[in-house]
Amino acid sequence: MVQDLPPIGGYAPIQYKRNIPARGLRPAYYLAGVLGICTFGFYKWAQSIRELNELAREKVWARLHLIPLLEAENDRDLVRRQIADAERERALMGDVKGWKMGSVYNSNKIITPRYGYGPDEELREKPT
Repeated sequence: MVQDLPPIGGYAPIQYKRNIPARGLRPAYYLAGVLGICTFGFYKWAQSIRELNELAREKVWARLHLIPLLEAENDRDLVRRQIADAERERALMGDVKGWKMGSVYNSNKIITPRYGYGPDEELREKPT
């Protein structure tokens, strides 16, 4: 009896895996691309923070340099309002004998008047 033996050199290997070709780049290339984009984004973000800090510093200095101008404008407005009040008082109390112009308070203390920003009803011109 003759035994059935494998051929000389053996049988061909059995293909048990799927032979799917690789598509696209290697994952390491994708990872390197994502890391590069993130690094660039963080760099630009840090630059924008520096620029925003510089703009904030410039705004603070601009406001500091404008304070004397704004105080001068406020003082001019206060003087204008005090003169207008004195004129109104002179017009109202012109008939009263013994009336002295000035403060209605019973002290010599200087009291800084506080005014609102709206127009005065008495000063507004009436339509004719």
